[in-house]
Amino acid sequence: MDERTRVLVCIGAATAANCIPCFEYYFGKAEAAGLKTDEIEEAIDLASQVKKGAHMAFRNSVRHKMGGDKEYSLPCSRQTDRSCCG
Repeated sequence: MDERTRVLVCIGAATAANCIPCFEYYFGKAEAAGLKTDEIEEAIDLASQVKKGAHMAFRNSVRHKMGGDKEYSLPCSRQTDRSCCG
């Protein structure tokens, strides 16, 4: 894997994990690797979508276990009580 891709993956992982120190570290690496702001923002946006999908699927699962019938919309087309990405 090339350095730019590796750093983008790490930025996405730091975003999904809500790890500010990791994000700041890899943001510095991204600048050093010559990544553009729009490339970094895309990695952040994608990670945020995955994170939101996992959260909404979790909420659906909890609500279902508690006997509720309300379904939260997932950020993709796959509506399930599992991660929308799997």
